[in-house]
Amino acid sequence: MREKYIEQKLVKAVKAAGGIAPKFISPGLAGMPDRLVLLLGGKMAFVEVKGYGLKPRPLQLKRHQTLQGLGFKVYVLDEQGQIGVILNEIQAT
Repeated sequence: MREKYIEQKLVKAVKAAGGIAPKFISPGLAGMPDRLVLLLGGKMAFVEVKGYGLKPRPLQLKRHQTLQGLGFKVYVLDEQGQIGVILNEIQAT
């Protein structure tokens, strides 16, 4: 499955849950996750979207570790079936 398709499904699912998933662009800091998921109640997480079976690059993993070290949740999404699980986890935190 292509990354663009999975990303579109994520955005639709977040919207259906009452939140937003803006594209996260950080001009001075390469390797940041693709989407910022913001849900009701102040719940948030970063999501790196990949095509099916693809893994984050080393720089992306480094950024994920930095964000996690700051206390943020970071998810890697590479298939549509993971979307519900990820949203449930974000809402449960």
